[in-house]
Formats: sequence, structure tokens, C-alpha cells
Amino acid sequence: MGLLRYIVLGAAVAAGVKYATKKRPDGKSFMDDINEKAPEWMNQAKKYTDQFKEQYGGPKTTHRDYQ
Repeated sequence: MGLLRYIVLGAAVAAGVKYATKKRPDGKSFMDDINEKAPEWMNQAKKYTDQFKEQYGGPKTTHRDYQ
């Protein structure tokens, strides 16, 4: 039963990779689109993490503050 599960999982992964790398008529693939948009998504994520840190981050203390 375990072997059958791994065979099905492997076939699903192979189909996913084939879909992600398949070229469309315009000559680009799904992975090309993701690679182009990744820097934009990283910049958006940095804004959200900075906002989260400002909202929920406590005051910074060092070991010198306790002496």
C-alpha cells in the first residue's frame, strides 16, 4: 500500500512539473511568470513584515539595560 501511495505521489509531482514548465503559444511558461513577479512579491512582503514588527514588536532591550 505504501508503494502505491509513492507511485501516485510521484506521478502527481511529475504532472505538476510538466504543467509548470510547459510553454504557452507566447513562448513563456507558468514558472517564467512566477520568476518575473517574485521580486515584486518580496517587496510587498517586506512592507507587511515591517508593519507587523512595528505593531507587535516590543521595545528592544539589551543585557546592558539590566545592569
